[in-house]
Amino acid sequence: MDGLRIIKTKDYLCVITTQRMIQACIFDLDGVIVDTAKYHFIAWAQMAEDLGISFTEKENENLKGVGRMESLEYILSLGNVEKSHQEKADLAQLKNEHYKQLISNINNEEILPGVVSLLDELKSSHIKIALGSSSKNARGILNALDLMKYFDVVVDGTDITKSKPDPQVFTMGADQLKLSPSHIVVFEDAYNGIEAAKQGGFFAIGVGDENELDNADVVIPGMADFNLNTLKQVASL
Repeated sequence: MDGLRIIKTKDYLCVITTQRMIQACIFDLDGVIVDTAKYHFIAWAQMAEDLGISFTEKENENLKGVGRMESLEYILSLGNVEKSHQEKADLAQLKNEHYKQLISNINNEEILPGVVSLLDELKSSHIKIALGSSSKNARGILNALDLMKYFDVVVDGTDITKSKPDPQVFTMGADQLKLSPSHIVVFEDAYNGIEAAKQGGFFAIGVGDENELDNADVVIPGMADFNLNTLKQVASL
């Protein structure tokens, strides 16, 4: 078991604590690396309003870590609105075009505090870095913010067939990194994302409100003042 090494001798049993070997980190995108969740809400809210559906910021919290079509289905269910398969595809595309328009002028101010310094530390310490996001726009956002250079692996909504809380996005990342989940730390801001990480066998750090992320191994308020030494401390058993 990570964190404990048991040595048995003729006369006694000795338990030695060891530190988890962190070989990689997988980051969610929205709410962890960059603050674009507000643009998703604006785009979904506009679509909902056009359909005569009430959609609030509180309800938007349920879409964290959820794929585009699943999010659409949730919003339609709020208004008991039925649409054909093609109509749903058109609505999802319309929402995404609105979202892309909103983020077209995205800049480094959208990067959350402390993220770049942590990525720099991980890179200089030869700890692998991956992205595990349900967003189909993840690569475009990373490129626009000049963050792609940090990532050894990117798994996003264009690669997966199952949304969180299914662990697919993280297990695919681990497979591409060629590492065991037991040596990878996942950073997530959503309950479903934490569930996905835990189901996949990863150590999960929740970024946000500890009352909303009580399924995480550790919860931090954000990346500001969070560094590699702190990571090693909180991810050790």
